[in-house]
Amino acid sequence: MMSSESARIPQFPNSSFFSPENNLQFCRAKSLAMIEFRDALNICLQSANALQTERIGFMRSRGRILAENVVSDIDMPPFDKTAVDGYACRRADLSSPLEVLELIPAGVEPTKVVEARKCSKIMTGARVPDGADCVIMVEEVEEIDEKHIRFIGEKTANNICYLAEDVKLGSQILPKGTLIKPQDIAMFASVGYVEPMVYKQPRVAVISTGNELVEPDQKPGLSKIRNSNAYQLLAQVENLGAIANYMGIAEDSDESLFSIITRAKEENDVILLTGGVSMGDFDLVPKMLKETGFEIQFKSIAIQPGRPTLFGKQTDKYVFGLPGNPVSSFSQFELLVKPFLYKLMGYTYQPNNLLLPLAEDYSRKRADREKWIPAVLTENGELKPTGYHGSAHIHALSFSGFMFQVPIGVDQLKKGAKVHVRSI
Repeated sequence: MMSSESARIPQFPNSSFFSPENNLQFCRAKSLAMIEFRDALNICLQSANALQTERIGFMRSRGRILAENVVSDIDMPPFDKTAVDGYACRRADLSSPLEVLELIPAGVEPTKVVEARKCSKIMTGARVPDGADCVIMVEEVEEIDEKHIRFIGEKTANNICYLAEDVKLGSQILPKGTLIKPQDIAMFASVGYVEPMVYKQPRVAVISTGNELVEPDQKPGLSKIRNSNAYQLLAQVENLGAIANYMGIAEDSDESLFSIITRAKEENDVILLTGGVSMGDFDLVPKMLKETGFEIQFKSIAIQPGRPTLFGKQTDKYVFGLPGNPVSSFSQFELLVKPFLYKLMGYTYQPNNLLLPLAEDYSRKRADREKWIPAVLTENGELKPTGYHGSAHIHALSFSGFMFQVPIGVDQLKKGAKVHVRSI
């Protein structure tokens, strides 16, 4: 169940590969052979249809995707309010002593109109009284006596947050398709949007295949290894806000695979299988997927690690067959599965691709596939490849914060060369 991976820097929906010549039918014509990553991603994204919607409490909506535009039911600020503690007065009177009319705490309505040579002491967030056109900061005021003050600064800003200067009644504050962040929760609260409409979370089944696998709580015997792939994928699924369902380990037999795939399809929207997708005698996954009704869209990508990656669909059900090695399955989830799942959730995923210099020379023997290499960032802001022994070397990921891309056809990169980088 070895695998590998390579791809051009993935382009997303605003890029040229969504042109007519690269449409879904064009990609399908090449799908049985090894295809470039951008074509594989195109097939997956064009196959994905957003799920249905639901309303939930706004405090449970972090990480979900908005399914409607959000508009404000009030002006913000809802009145002219002071931005500082100080004295509300008229700018024309700043050269004269001022009589203090009242104290205005936040949340209390002013009772006096500020007239010539008058002022009101005011606390941050309180409504500015009628007649005042500025608020002088308390630090720039001298108290003459209990009822009179004098401005001792050279000049002052207005220090007023004006009615509706941030948001107007009826204006859009967040668009449909927004990935909800903690700061968006504050916006919901400020406009009374307490039950946001969001897309439903896809239910994602995770299945490991292979007679050699045992669960993590078991000590592996001869020719056995612990199942790490499934738990890595479960965490990746949950990390982007989908619902992860572990279905267990399928044996390398038609009966076991058919049973577990059938059950996973009935209970979930997407199936992630690891292992059994290569060309070995016991790589039965493609055969059993066809037996359970899936139409295979592609099964080999020009990417390293991750070449034997498969995608299939049946109406509104989807399946990915990922390589059995953990670095391969991790990488293909990040590059291919993540944008697909996000599209099911109504979100257009745009990764933060950085362009950073290499800290050392890089070379490889073959350049027929794109390659993604685990790396760390040095103190000088350069990218250094992590000690990486192949797609089974899971420890390389734990010590890496990034992956960088080597395009098809490139076999050497010099120190200082700029490479495309993903944070992981």
